[in-house]
Amino acid sequence: KSDFLEVAYLLIYGELPSGEQYNNFTKQVAHHSLVNERLHYLFQTFCSSSHPMAIMLAAVGSLSAFYPDLLNFKEADYELTAIRMIAKIPTIAAMSYKYSIGQPFIYPDNSLDFTENFLHMMFATPCTKYTVNPIIKNALNKIFILHADHEQNASTSTVRIAGSSGANPFACISTGIASLWGP
Repeated sequence: KSDFLEVAYLLIYGELPSGEQYNNFTKQVAHHSLVNERLHYLFQTFCSSSHPMAIMLAAVGSLSAFYPDLLNFKEADYELTAIRMIAKIPTIAAMSYKYSIGQPFIYPDNSLDFTENFLHMMFATPCTKYTVNPIIKNALNKIFILHADHEQNASTSTVRIAGSSGANPFACISTGIASLWGP
């Protein structure tokens, strides 16, 4: 009965959120879902035939440039950084997909929940509204939860190794994306 953001909260804070905590957390994630407009220029540097994972890898790593304060990552930065990643990675994934098929980017819609918003960014176009199929939404939400609970896989190990060096968190996550891309 839980959704992905409840599981994300559990992984960050070690306990399931109360109703108020969940509402505050989802608002924070929605607030940070928009990426810097200059990131659009990065996408334009890629060939139209570039693999979406290659684009996503570069775009997530480039977030390091948009948050230079994280070059000296401290414990105090952990929560906000986790929220930014949870919020921005679906936006970047959707942008990578849209770029690979030659469609314009769709901005996040904060009136939608996390999974609906991702589907909206993936499949809406400027001229047609995307109506979320509840069966697809439910299935994707479960996939997100299963992925979060995947434990010590190759991408998690890669992120942990990169993180142990004190690297910027966005750079560390991009190493995990590279590992995830493998066969």
